[in-house]
Amino acid sequence: MNRTLYTLLFHLGLPLVALRLFLRSRKAPAYAQRVGERFALNLPAMAKGGIWVHAVSVGESIAAAPMIRALLQAYPQLPITITCMTPTGSERIRAMFADEPRVQHCYLPYDLPWAAGRFLDHVQPKLAVIMETELWPNHIHQCAKRGIAVALANARLSERSARGYARFAGLTRPMLAEMSLIAVQTETEAQRFRQLGARPECVQVTGSIKFDLSIDEQLLPRARALREQWQASQRPVWIAASTHEGEDEVILAAHRQLREHHADALLILVPRHPERFTSVFELCRGQFPTVRRSSAEPINADTAVLLGDTMGELLFLYALADIAFVGGSLVANGGHNLLEPAALSLPVLSGPHLFNFLEIAAMLREAGALQEVDDAQGLAAEVRRLIELPRDAQRMGAAGLAVMKANQGALKRLLDALGRLI
Repeated sequence: MNRTLYTLLFHLGLPLVALRLFLRSRKAPAYAQRVGERFALNLPAMAKGGIWVHAVSVGESIAAAPMIRALLQAYPQLPITITCMTPTGSERIRAMFADEPRVQHCYLPYDLPWAAGRFLDHVQPKLAVIMETELWPNHIHQCAKRGIAVALANARLSERSARGYARFAGLTRPMLAEMSLIAVQTETEAQRFRQLGARPECVQVTGSIKFDLSIDEQLLPRARALREQWQASQRPVWIAASTHEGEDEVILAAHRQLREHHADALLILVPRHPERFTSVFELCRGQFPTVRRSSAEPINADTAVLLGDTMGELLFLYALADIAFVGGSLVANGGHNLLEPAALSLPVLSGPHLFNFLEIAAMLREAGALQEVDDAQGLAAEVRRLIELPRDAQRMGAAGLAVMKANQGALKRLLDALGRLI
């Protein structure tokens, strides 16, 4: 397949794209809003000539935030346009940069040459930075036609994804050859990009910028103060974060088993997607006394579950806990960011499905900072062990923080490489 055939198929598939938007909007009404932006129509007024950063959804937006703040500081004369594809990503971007007038935001138009061209002519960036591996052939080609350098930042490429790209070499090779920088997390991934057709001189191993997560110095004191307010300083508190459909039942079953031994244990349950907040709340309320974080109701001795149904608070909710389980890993979703709880010195638990974070998971596992579980019984047993053996929990937390510190520096290497393009 080449780009011409890909573009034809994309046009033919537009009715399916519209149907998908409609179906998603039934669960998450925000998908029915700002549809014009997805075709580069009704774009907001934007300052031109800056840096365009694309972060597909919430995880990539959070990962990109330190880089964006560093770019704002390094290039005070340049506006930064941030695009994403999901309403949750959009909400997160707006929350993170609400006080920064030089940050502007819209959805990324679909990968159609006329939509990509209209978007680029509207924004006229000096540099395009794509987070991780969100590769769109027409957007990249339209950048190349306009002389806009394109960088892939914090790039990941699993063996499975590389095989998938290799099957469409007629599309993949020209696209990668048009890129100016591919800043990858590991040498293994660098080699995969080279084999797929990236120019060797454009591939650079910078490491993962997720290790460069900075924690607000007021975060932990705020969390301690809130637990004191709850009169929960001595209660065992654990968090199950970024959960997906199919995981919540397992986590609640584990919590039920845990409370047979620790009747005062408090679970903070944080679904990954806002459209699931209400259904997960009903699930929790059917089994335990449950409070929604958004309700601002006080946590008391009878509360067994706190549902984290707010946006932009995940790090704070982690800081409230003693033990962290990271979701998207009991189901075959590939896991979520294990480094956020590690940065807070928490012992980290996950399910076995971590294919999105193989390298990071391996580092944490080898350091003794990560323990994987398969089911509710295993999860309950690990949480119980860490409650009853606090020194083990402290050792795991310290090991995770040490892994974080030992691997920092990727952000500076990435910024240096981007600076050469700017």
